[in-house]
Order: sequence, then C-alpha cells, then structure tokens
Amino acid sequence: MTSPDALVRVSTARGVTTLTLNSPHNRNALSTPLMTELLAGLAAAVADDAVRVVVLDHTGPVFCAGADLKETAAAYASGTVPAGMLGDVLAAVWECPKPVVARVAGPARAGGLGLIAAADLAVCAEEATFAFTEVRIGVIPAVISATVLPRLHPRAAAELYLTGDTFDGRRAAEVGLVTAAVPADGLDAAVARYCDSLVRGAPGALAGAKQLLRRPTATDLRTEISGLATISTGYFLSEEGREGVLAFREKRSTRWVAALGGGSAESAG
Repeated sequence: MTSPDALVRVSTARGVTTLTLNSPHNRNALSTPLMTELLAGLAAAVADDAVRVVVLDHTGPVFCAGADLKETAAAYASGTVPAGMLGDVLAAVWECPKPVVARVAGPARAGGLGLIAAADLAVCAEEATFAFTEVRIGVIPAVISATVLPRLHPRAAAELYLTGDTFDGRRAAEVGLVTAAVPADGLDAAVARYCDSLVRGAPGALAGAKQLLRRPTATDLRTEISGLATISTGYFLSEEGREGVLAFREKRSTRWVAALGGGSAESAG
C-alpha cells in the first residue's frame, strides 16, 4: 500500500494490483510525475509473481483528462513537450504480460483514451463521457493512435477524430473503445467479475494468449496453422499445461487457482 498522497496509489489483494490515478486537482492529467509513478507501479506489478491482474482506477470524478496542458505550455520554452513519456506509458500497458483492466467511472479525454485502449479490458459507467478533442486545440491524436486505432471501428474513428464530439459509455462500447458499459452502481461488480475470471488463468498462458491476440497473421493458411500448432504443442507440454490437464482429470483446482484460496475445476476449450 502506498501513501494516500502518491500520484498513483498502489494496492494488492488476491492477485490483483490496483494502480489508482490520484491527481484529482487537475483531473488526473498525465503529468511527468504521474506517468513516472505509473510506470514504476506497473513495473513492480509485472515483477511480482503473486500479481495476476492489474487494474487501472482513478480518484475523483474524472478518469483522465489527457496531457497536462499546464506542463506542456511551460515546456514550450525548451522546444519540447512531454509526449514521449506518454508513448512509454501506453507501450508499457499494452505490452504488460499480465491482463490489464481499466475501470472508468468518469470522463476521459485525449491521452486518457489512449490509456483505456491500451488496457486489455475496459469497463466504463454508461454515464462516462469521452472525446478526442485534439483537433479543437490545433493538434492531432498522434501518439494515442498506436493503441486506439486497433480498437476502434474505422468509420467511428474517422467521425470521432475529425469532429472531436463527445460520446457516452454506450457508444464507447459500440465502437470498440471499451469492453462493456454498465450502470454506475454496477461498475465495481463488473470489474470484480472480470478480475475473478482472469485470475483463474495460468500466468504463462495468459501472457501467451496476449501475444497470440497481437500476433501477425500469415498470408498462407497452412503456414498459419502450422505455426499455431507448434505454439499449441509447446503450451500443452509446458509445466502449466501438464498441471492444467491433470487438475481437470482429477477434478481439482489448478495450483495457480489454489494459491489464491479458491476455485473449482475448469474444462479446456
């Protein structure tokens, strides 16, 4: 548990580390100090074998307002802006070998949308609002496009990038920005359900599944199937794979589920 005054609070329970953006005075803007703490918290979670899932949360009514424009304006004198570190943050979330879930209870703008898109799963309140406002201040959503565009439907991306219009949680789910939009009073339960499901997965298999989701597809089907068959065989022969099959046959929890204090046997899919 970190200090309540930290810009990113860190807490861990039952295999889930929660990184909470804690800069409500500027709507959790992505300042250099906040991003530095976020990167450190994420690195610590990745290094801790007891951590299975990472949740991105926030204090205050706003999830994240994007770049810290006050800091950006002050940086003009040096001829640079702190956009480079935002790229590091998005890459760290995207490449995290452990599942990352974004819990979005309030508005998100600009860089905040990049952070949401970088997460593997994102659950928002239906009332939360979103907007790509960059064009309205004379810039473009360049860095965040690395994580946002793979999520958004192309027509929706064109509309939302070019108009800068605000949209709600339901629309965010429709266009692929978030996984699900739920009533505000059901947000915590929805996030908890996802986390409960995720911690049932074997740590190595979860990391491998994330790689599989982002694996380039071969142009030839038989080449693709051959490569995937090799990967599949490797996992079935791995220590986790052997344990999972044995646990299924013995109708008991796997070691990685038992380590968290519960669970029942699962079927293989």
